[in-house]
Amino acid sequence: MKPMLACLVGLFVCSRSLFASEPVDYLRDVKPILTKHCVSCHGATKPRAGLRLDTAEAAMRGGDGGPAVIAGKSAESPLIDAVVGEGERERMPLKRSPLTDPQIAVLKAWIDQGAHAPKGETPDPVRAKHWAFEPPVRPDLPEVARNDWGQNPIDRFILSRLEREALQPSPEADRVTLIRRVSLDLTGLLPTPEEVDAFVADARPDAYERIVDRLLASPHFGERWARPWLDLARYADSNGYSIDAPRTIWKYRDWVIEALNRDMPFDQFTIDQIAGDLRSEATLEQKVATGFHRNTPINQEGGIDLEQFRIESVVDRVATTATTFLGLTMGCAQCHDHKFDPISQREYYQFFAFFNNVDEPQIEFATPQQLASRQAVRSRIASFHKKLAASDSDLPGKVKAWEATLGQAFKTSQPDEIKAAFDKPFEKRTETQKRGVTELFLAQDESSKALYGEVAALRGSEPKFETTLVVRERAEPRETYIHLGGDFTRKGERVASGVPNVLPGLAGSEARNRMDLARWLVDPANPLTARVTMNRLWQAYFGIGLVETENDFGTQGTPPSHPELLDWLATEFVGGGWSLKPMHRRIVTSMAYRQSSKARADVDAVDPGHRLIARQTRLRLDAEVIRDAALSASGLLSRQVGGPSVFPPQPDGVMTQGQMNRVWKPSRGPDRYRRGLYTFFWRATPHPSLIVFDAPNAVQACTRRVRSNTPLQALMLLNDQASFEFAQALATRLLRDAPSNELERIDLAFRLCLSRQPTAGEQQRLQTLLVKERGEGESVANRLAPGTPDRTRARSAAELSAWTTLARVLLNLDEFITRE
Repeated sequence: MKPMLACLVGLFVCSRSLFASEPVDYLRDVKPILTKHCVSCHGATKPRAGLRLDTAEAAMRGGDGGPAVIAGKSAESPLIDAVVGEGERERMPLKRSPLTDPQIAVLKAWIDQGAHAPKGETPDPVRAKHWAFEPPVRPDLPEVARNDWGQNPIDRFILSRLEREALQPSPEADRVTLIRRVSLDLTGLLPTPEEVDAFVADARPDAYERIVDRLLASPHFGERWARPWLDLARYADSNGYSIDAPRTIWKYRDWVIEALNRDMPFDQFTIDQIAGDLRSEATLEQKVATGFHRNTPINQEGGIDLEQFRIESVVDRVATTATTFLGLTMGCAQCHDHKFDPISQREYYQFFAFFNNVDEPQIEFATPQQLASRQAVRSRIASFHKKLAASDSDLPGKVKAWEATLGQAFKTSQPDEIKAAFDKPFEKRTETQKRGVTELFLAQDESSKALYGEVAALRGSEPKFETTLVVRERAEPRETYIHLGGDFTRKGERVASGVPNVLPGLAGSEARNRMDLARWLVDPANPLTARVTMNRLWQAYFGIGLVETENDFGTQGTPPSHPELLDWLATEFVGGGWSLKPMHRRIVTSMAYRQSSKARADVDAVDPGHRLIARQTRLRLDAEVIRDAALSASGLLSRQVGGPSVFPPQPDGVMTQGQMNRVWKPSRGPDRYRRGLYTFFWRATPHPSLIVFDAPNAVQACTRRVRSNTPLQALMLLNDQASFEFAQALATRLLRDAPSNELERIDLAFRLCLSRQPTAGEQQRLQTLLVKERGEGESVANRLAPGTPDRTRARSAAELSAWTTLARVLLNLDEFITRE
């Protein structure tokens, strides 16, 4: 049987098995299929052939050809004939993708089970029930036949489902695999050989739990788990669009790392990012947290409509907030009522109103004394310009005449504040902009360079402070209107801030702001936030969420594979004070997580998508973690936590691919070997090692990274300058730290990179490689005079080269970049 065919057959068997053993829920399982594929032609408005499929009652009533659904008899139901395409009947839907075999199996099972549906069902999606909009209810732990597998409540839910499918869980992974897995998952770094040895030798019954607790307490935990959050926050170090100017917002990244390391409760973590500036006596850190909203791209091209792109930023914030916390595609309601979910266009703009009332300043990190010192220098600069203007009344005319001679290339090569001045007529520039252009003129003009030297010295003495981008509530609120057709120039009815009616309402007065929204997001009555967050956590550890469509908990999303487990996790999370670290611990200490990832034919035949968790999943490491693993194996890793972004080496020419040619000056010293999290991310020209391993584009919220497999990845690991540096450092480490015994060096190389020892076959192949590589180096040494220093150095270089080649092999292995 062909592999693809076997997969499809397995998927069909899986769906048939699942629905043969448990009832099909109409609202959860059936209605999303009919809504997506059928209702566009068979809805309430001009239904074709008089047949409506927007409610179960209408489907059984039927149209011109009689009932479409005959309860208990799928084989006699015209609906099934239509979607299968039996006999002379054309397969429905006509102009859209046909239903898959699993979807057809769902419809058949529903009909055969009696075509049950809730009474009083209405086609109005606002009042239709959907599992995700119902409050989570803490379930009882299910009964299981086997009582020797795990003491964790998570395991009871997983085992109960496996037993229903007549499957057994996989055995626990070996200790070497376990410590490598959990180290990469919790910190993004490889365990050292000493840590592996200590764990393997630890006979205490809680040895593994001790490893977990140590890793959760590591400062590198925050770095590892900041990355998926920054994906959601669409973090980048530049503004995007064609100019893609740099921005300074790394303080927000530091805030996320620190908050995760100290296990800030997720409700407070949310409130600070949504509305930290609105807290009573907001601290500097709480204001920094609102950088979550400032990660939007910014268009700085000349001649743009500023209001248009301000609106675009608000639209982005609506979409990001809804995706991140609610798992809803709210952006679909920007132009019209949502086609599938109970979100109207009015409700979209009510949600929009929360974000429409912000200013976008940047704040500085400075003490009052430092600010006073800078103000003194600025006063001296202002005095200089007053004297300059008094001494030469024609100076503005000279500056204008000089400016008229300038080419566009010169103007665009200037700092952002000067470029902004050039974009305005001289008379409309601020005083600061006029001074900046005047000083640039002085620097270019031969007859006044001495004056420039004086002001340049003042500028050089002006203290510079780190800044970050934040939001701040406006004193005078803006009015918000429905944008007809999504066009901000076409104002419809005015709306006040609010949330979708299908979800619990907001408390308080009509004058609601972002603080009200933030508290609503983490109100225990909100059915989505805890579920969405726990589903995303599960996805990180198993490769796929309990809800596969992690970014869509609406009616078109997939239902949860383990609904009771998802609700248990959500209620456990909220009941535990929204603390994240205990939930990490719950998952990684479960036997479900600790299973072997080895493939099993019996599991793949029933569950090819690995939704039942009968074994662990092999996961290719994220782009940044691949770099981190290589740094830790080679011994080059800088363990500094936080700070500005850095510039590791990248191929020549990358910075010429965007509209603006920029310089990438590789960092030196420890900054050259910082973790991938800290690599400066240009939106227009991102670092190739990040993009080739599927890092997101930082333009919109990323809820799950894809894991591709391309030849470019192997070439990057083999030939990239940074990769070669890692391999050379690893070779140097092997020659320095291991005895002269070749096999012991190979053994250490494996333990550093893969945490395990090599097999005899692997040792033999690598020894053969070393002989070949040494032979090529020896031929160079033999051409030199015997006994000369050059000959000795050549032999030494040949040995380093041979071991560098071996290191390049190990760092390029699929096993190295995979978490088993």
